[in-house]
Amino acid sequence: MFQPISRRQHAFTDYSYAPLVASAPELVGFTEEKAATTLCHILSGTILISSLFTSAEWGPIRVMPYKAHLAIDTLGGLTALTAPWTLGFAHNKRARNTFLAMGVFGLMAGLLSCPEEMPKHT
Repeated sequence: MFQPISRRQHAFTDYSYAPLVASAPELVGFTEEKAATTLCHILSGTILISSLFTSAEWGPIRVMPYKAHLAIDTLGGLTALTAPWTLGFAHNKRARNTFLAMGVFGLMAGLLSCPEEMPKHT
């Protein structure tokens, strides 16, 4: 039976995913694609900021509901999946395939994580 990704597992993926996305243009070799490189930095920053502000165990500034965080992850995944065609770099195999992988990963993180909010402490 399917077991959703826990908030703790989700935290590990966010805090490791953000620097990988930011460094993807250099790691994979598509820095010449300015739109792809810029979007990597935007997505990485969005992931990091939403993680820092999420009301979950790993969020140091707990102001954003976890479900909103999951929605941002899902939207980021959809953005990454469509970016090669909407931003015009689908011809670049390295950039395109990297964004497809990032998109699938983002969708999985957003849609397969347990959406339970962290209990409020009184």
